[in-house]
Amino acid sequence: MSGPSAHEAVAREHGLVRELTPRQLTMIALGGAIGTGLFLGSTISIRIAGPAVVASYLLGAVVAYLMTLALAQMAVRHPTAGSFGVHAEIYQGPWAGFTVRWSYWFAQTIAIGGEVVASGIYVQRWLPGVPLWVPVVLFSAGLVVVNAMHVGAFGRFEYWFAMIKVAAIVLFILFGLAILTGLHHADVPGTAGYADMAPMGWGAVWLALPVVMFSYLGTEIVAVTSGEAREPERAIPRALRTTVLRLILFYVVSMALLLALVPWREISPERSPFVRTFEMMGIRSAADVMNIVVLTAALSSINTNLYLTSRMLFSLARSGDAPARFGRLGARGTPLAALLASAVGMAVAAVVAKVIPGDAFVFLFGVSIFGGLYVWAQIFATHLAFLRAERDAGPWRKIASATGLVLMLAVIATTWWVPGLRVTLLSGIPWLVLLTLAWRCTARRSPAS
Repeated sequence: MSGPSAHEAVAREHGLVRELTPRQLTMIALGGAIGTGLFLGSTISIRIAGPAVVASYLLGAVVAYLMTLALAQMAVRHPTAGSFGVHAEIYQGPWAGFTVRWSYWFAQTIAIGGEVVASGIYVQRWLPGVPLWVPVVLFSAGLVVVNAMHVGAFGRFEYWFAMIKVAAIVLFILFGLAILTGLHHADVPGTAGYADMAPMGWGAVWLALPVVMFSYLGTEIVAVTSGEAREPERAIPRALRTTVLRLILFYVVSMALLLALVPWREISPERSPFVRTFEMMGIRSAADVMNIVVLTAALSSINTNLYLTSRMLFSLARSGDAPARFGRLGARGTPLAALLASAVGMAVAAVVAKVIPGDAFVFLFGVSIFGGLYVWAQIFATHLAFLRAERDAGPWRKIASATGLVLMLAVIATTWWVPGLRVTLLSGIPWLVLLTLAWRCTARRSPAS
């Protein structure tokens, strides 16, 4: 079954207000990509690959850069809130558009659930007597209100959220350089930290890549904002390029410094290595400083993902793949019904994460991971179809996206051998089968007017 025409796909998402500036787009993307995956999750990839994890981050940066090249070209051609989901529907057909958007919506909803529970736990460090549900409910309600306002308010709010995380990374890099150059004395490994570059073997560089890719997931957010961006033909490519280059700088430099500051065998998920660096600088209450940063990171992620899930559900409704009510816009140009539905999903995910932390949550988490990787693979596949349809003669574009697609499929397959990530394939493949059955068995609704 062929997809809709490009004009039809873009036209059906009319009504969204274009208020987001290029500066806000860049910070929204940075805010979506920079999170606990870097501040705490990086410890997992370091334990897998040792100092060679720097090479893993460089390889992940290559994949992310290839993805931005593909996505920027399609987003400029078709600036819609459904973004890569709409692109997949146009160039690969309804099944691809259906599975991409529902996978992304579900993955981000589950991620929100985890982040909102984490934010409550962070608050309990300062207020241990407060029940967990209190900050969870307050944060959830507050961020729903922010997203319910016009998109310009969301952009300003997320800009400053992301700025705190960026400032934390910049300070870490400056403090690390001060220690290594002798401006501040501390007993650190220095270059000796790289004496045994690949203690787990160079194959561990690839084995760590699925975990590393989680740090880069979120870069694609810029394309989702294209439906509400000012001058998308100029803003989207610029924001994507700026975002991925800054992420490469932040991640690769941070990891390189971290392994020169802290013996890699002492790094564990129980304690952020960034905290230790602040402590070496003599900063008192370093744990409190980092707690503020990770709390901000969690709130920023919730804020951005609420935006993403509401726009994906809005796009699904406008294409006839979700109830029509989710395709309606409020007086301020925001899809309120889609937002509230995504918030309900967030609440359910948060309850599951807290009340049933066993097999049920592991299944949901596995689907969440699979969803992000699957979307990136589909972006590359869609771009190849886009190039064929547009008769783009540039062979380098085809080579770049074909390379990206092969790498992403290999990363997804590699999760089978990564400790703790086997559930990604065990849950992700049944999820795709379930979506396929839903797509085939559910009568397609008429697009919302």
